[in-house]
Amino acid sequence: MGVKGKLIASVEVKCGGHSVHDIFHTNTHHIANISPSKVQHFEIHEGETIKAGSIVSWKYNDDGKDKISKQLIEAVDLETKSITWKVIGGDLLELYNSFTIITSCDHHWTTWTFVYEKKTEDIPEPLAFLGFALHVTKEIEGHLLK
Repeated sequence: MGVKGKLIASVEVKCGGHSVHDIFHTNTHHIANISPSKVQHFEIHEGETIKAGSIVSWKYNDDGKDKISKQLIEAVDLETKSITWKVIGGDLLELYNSFTIITSCDHHWTTWTFVYEKKTEDIPEPLAFLGFALHVTKEIEGHLLK
């Protein structure tokens, strides 16, 4: 069994957290256009929208390296404006036995929570990936404020 970890970071968004949640929930396919240096492609493989049970994939650039991530949407809570994404394939699973991403938004904040289990103790914390997520959030904010 690996070492379990949890990282949480919140970033203020002047456009309102509900607007960021709307991008992640209903306009996810636009993120590649909003943040092309970080996200190259998004696709829904199963399901028609972001809802529990949907399977999606991302092609993205994290820390200067092209990567992929396939995720199962475990939960969407419209009241708390949160989405739970369980990683089921891709680069993150080379380092982690499990990796779950939770995005949640409120009035002026977007919060990212990573819950993971490292394969070995010497695997680094996913701080670069957290930086990636925060960067994309700020690019979405910039897009929404235009």
